Amino acid sequence: QVQLVESGGGSVQAGRSLRLSCTASGYTQSLGCMAWFRQAPGKERERVAAIDSDDSISYADSVKGRFTVSKDNAKNTLYLQMDSLKPEDTAMYYCAAELVCGDSPEWFEYWGQGSQVTVSS
Repeated sequence: QVQLVESGGGSVQAGRSLRLSCTASGYTQSLGCMAWFRQAPGKERERVAAIDSDDSISYADSVKGRFTVSKDNAKNTLYLQMDSLKPEDTAMYYCAAELVCGDSPEWFEYWGQGSQVTVSS
């Protein structure tokens, strides 16, 4: 089985940066897609960024130019570098993994526990 453990959340002022990490353990060999989702109170969970086994990356329009997703395969760790944070980035952030990438959260089988990111103005 696969477990995903997140770290790196916190509270920052607008314009500052945070980096989230997500470390996978267990049987990780088949995780062809890893992604970050976020969910604000009262909002649907949305995909923020995804990276596949070929290092093909996609971002939500709302974070393009500000967020950078990367992975360290040797460490089985996914990262989300968040720069120029805005109050509207405030949400619970989740890492997710699946064999192949999909758009909806229902597509992903494995999930981290969530990490709160709060951005104050």
